[in-house]
Amino acid sequence: MCFKNKTVIVTGGSRGIGSAIVAQFCNAGATVFFTFNKDHEAADRIHDQYNATGIQCSQQDITDIEKTVETIYHKTGSIDILVNNAGITSDMFLMLMQFENWNKVMDVNINGPWRWVKTISRIMISAQKGVIINIASVSGIVGISGQTNYAASKGALLAFNRALAAELGTKGIRVNAVVPGFIETDMTSVMPRDIKRENINKILLKRFGKPDEVANAVLFLASDKASYITGQEIIVDGGLTSTVALK
Repeated sequence: MCFKNKTVIVTGGSRGIGSAIVAQFCNAGATVFFTFNKDHEAADRIHDQYNATGIQCSQQDITDIEKTVETIYHKTGSIDILVNNAGITSDMFLMLMQFENWNKVMDVNINGPWRWVKTISRIMISAQKGVIINIASVSGIVGISGQTNYAASKGALLAFNRALAAELGTKGIRVNAVVPGFIETDMTSVMPRDIKRENINKILLKRFGKPDEVANAVLFLASDKASYITGQEIIVDGGLTSTVALK
């Protein structure tokens, strides 16, 4: 899969799954821009290793997003692929959750992609082409205790994905989602050992996934090999959400 002469934006691209997506697009020849929130050191490391351009940008500020898109478009003359990857968690039981914990997760994880798509879709519609990939989570499909806010945001993102595909399909723009399960990232590395073991036992492949395995699915959906795929969800979870694993 070659992405030479393609401009890609990956939100939240300095760590974890996002950095794996950035790396694979760079290795495939794309011109890659990624956003980050506060971690300048990680952003610099990605830039030095893959020659991708990191831009500090808030998911919660549409003016910031508009300025970022304008800067990238002015430099490249096109925006071909958007990967809505940035997201946060704030896990706790609902009875202990403050509205601020609920609202920030929803604002970053679902309102953030809305802001990005609203800004970038104008460019893609004008060009009559483009690819948008939304990174959701199995938490938006199955119930995970302590994640009502995160699950709600990722479930909403999947609904957003399908409706957006219906709106933009006639404009030559494909919209799909990748739905990771438990992946080896900073987020899962802090799991207590017994909780990690319990979750691994529910996975058919008996292991957590690797960020590159999610990135592989993203690159496929962004490529011409997926030219007749839109409005879909690829679940990358080692069989976690299959009926066999849930029995």
